[in-house]
Amino acid sequence: MKSRKQGADFWTKPLDRRQLLKTLSIAGSFIALGGPRELADAMAPASSAATGEIPKRALGKTGVHVSILCFGGAHWGRMENDAEAIRVLHEAIDAGVTFLDNAWEYNGGRSEELMGRALQGRRQQVMLMTKVCSHGRDKKVALQQLDESLRRLKTDYLDLWQIHEVIYGDDPDKHLAPGGAVEALVEAKRQGKVRFIGFTGHKDPKIHLKMLSHGVPFDTCQMPLNVFDASYRSFEHEVLPMLNERGIAPLGMKSLSGNAEPIKHKIITVEEALRYVLSLPIASLVSGIDSREVLQQNLEIVRRFTPMTLAERNALRTRVAVYAMDGRFERFKSSDRWDGPIGRQQHGIF
Repeated sequence: MKSRKQGADFWTKPLDRRQLLKTLSIAGSFIALGGPRELADAMAPASSAATGEIPKRALGKTGVHVSILCFGGAHWGRMENDAEAIRVLHEAIDAGVTFLDNAWEYNGGRSEELMGRALQGRRQQVMLMTKVCSHGRDKKVALQQLDESLRRLKTDYLDLWQIHEVIYGDDPDKHLAPGGAVEALVEAKRQGKVRFIGFTGHKDPKIHLKMLSHGVPFDTCQMPLNVFDASYRSFEHEVLPMLNERGIAPLGMKSLSGNAEPIKHKIITVEEALRYVLSLPIASLVSGIDSREVLQQNLEIVRRFTPMTLAERNALRTRVAVYAMDGRFERFKSSDRWDGPIGRQQHGIF
């Protein structure tokens, strides 16, 4: 068994020279694939950070613009005081955060119920997203969850409905099968219960690519993006260019690597982490917010946000490359610890 010191050393011990050179080679190959023009085209804001407002960006080809900061519902739903949680969400909306994240299974439904209460009288001010958590079960289960989400959120439609956690190797086959979750998304959109559809996942870019290979008219796609990702199972490298080519809105998540370990170990700062991801060609970044302090911190960062130059992004990737190659700061890609409980149960993981 490792000692406490050995466990701590794991997080901060650099890779050896051979690993580092391999990492830098991969990062260099990726950098050559993109350039400032592609970045600028995808990132053109609808409002300027110079005004002190929360910038907005186009949500792919939908014709809608959303705040570059998306208010995450998972962490928020764990706040113990309902009144304080509602105050935090109202403060975010008043500050210009127009995009809200949620999921049917977050905190046993509490996140949706609490958000539904908070949005009374404010529903038209926001772009409301939640996710179906059928985890491979059929269309009927998915549509049942949609009705439950609408009831909890106290609304008769969603702006965006996504399939949650497409993370297991057979997930695309199940979701895309006749009578699967994708059919539920398409039917719900046809019925007017949802405006736009998409999917999420945090495990392997190849699973995302499989979901995208069947021509489903997804409007959005959510994935982990952070400064370490370029060197390990890279969504930035493998998935992001395809989404922008097709006009599917990329949504980022896990900018702090899921558990903020690189922040705790002073590998990067919160501002570097958020600014790096927001400098990529994405529509919005889903950020976990569980207190007014975290909200204020993130609001200040996005208010003064200016995109990193290509040179700045390259320099930051190079600086952290010694820690990135083995995925130590992206354990959600190789461990089931960050997977939702219902998904684990459906796949026999306990």
